[in-house]
Amino acid sequence: MTAARVELNGEPLGPGAFVAGMTAYGHFTAMQVRDGRVRGLAYHLERLATSTRLLFGTDLDPDRVRSYVRKAIADEPALSVRVVVVTRSFDEPMTPEILVRTHPPRPPDPAPLRLRTVRYQRELPQVKHLGTFGLIHQSRQARLAGFDDALFVDAGGRISEASIWNAGFLAGDTIVWPEAAVLPGITMLVQKEALRRLGVPQQTRPVRPADLREFDAMFLTNSETPGRPVAAVDDLVLPPADRAVKLLAEAYETVPWDEI
Repeated sequence: MTAARVELNGEPLGPGAFVAGMTAYGHFTAMQVRDGRVRGLAYHLERLATSTRLLFGTDLDPDRVRSYVRKAIADEPALSVRVVVVTRSFDEPMTPEILVRTHPPRPPDPAPLRLRTVRYQRELPQVKHLGTFGLIHQSRQARLAGFDDALFVDAGGRISEASIWNAGFLAGDTIVWPEAAVLPGITMLVQKEALRRLGVPQQTRPVRPADLREFDAMFLTNSETPGRPVAAVDDLVLPPADRAVKLLAEAYETVPWDEI
């Protein structure tokens, strides 16, 4: 019987590499780890557990996840970490396996982004799943058209999210989050909690491209950036987002680091 074999650039990776690189059925969470700690650990673990139940129909042991991450990050002061839950076989019942990938963190890029709207929505948008072809394709098409990324608009004409970002807006002193089917990003969830503690008003309501002129700023947020300014959407130039980005950065800094 011939053994399974996977090669990358002509070099064998071994049969276990199939799990990491050859299946698109799974989900993950991405986190910034510093000295064995991460912000929003409970949100990361809940995301992994909820998505595992949805995709695999089984529970995920959070202590098992934490032990694998601790092993992967041992003695490293700063890492970007991705915890991926996949399966080797699609036979029922599926058995989820945990893959932990680490790489050096990238410093946040403060440069404002220019976004192109596109009618698109991910499958199972509430899950950070491995089916990323569509969003990567839309992001690339936006860049080829001279923009920095794509801004997704759902079938009802509402702004939802960008390729790897949650979107938000500033209206006076209020942070506005778009009401649409989106991935609840961990940084967004952490920001919402921090802003509540600071007494900053927040709303969640539908936002359409035509509404953008009403806002004082627009920003994006993800695991690497607590708040990145948006300079323009399509041909509409937006007000500078310095105040919003400063508010988000200050709120984020109040969030404690959790021991993994």
